[in-house]
Amino acid sequence: PPSLWSKNNEYNMGEKEGFKEVAIEPLRQFAKDSMHLVKKCTKPDRKEFTTIAKAVGVGFSIMGFIGFFVKLVHIPINNILVGG
Repeated sequence: PPSLWSKNNEYNMGEKEGFKEVAIEPLRQFAKDSMHLVKKCTKPDRKEFTTIAKAVGVGFSIMGFIGFFVKLVHIPINNILVGG
């Protein structure tokens, strides 16, 4: 019957629109925001790059020395506890 078909068709259209709002629209907005971010980003100049590289190098060095000293303190404590 046509009346059942129209109700079913309306239900399916509502379901498709709900899917679009829940799944497709956030992805479209994310893609739009991502493209906006990429267009806004600029390559760092040489001075900015060297500053960042130095800061990262200092951070790596500090973390390395902290790890080294923790290991240095841990070895004798471990030998005392284990007894070997």
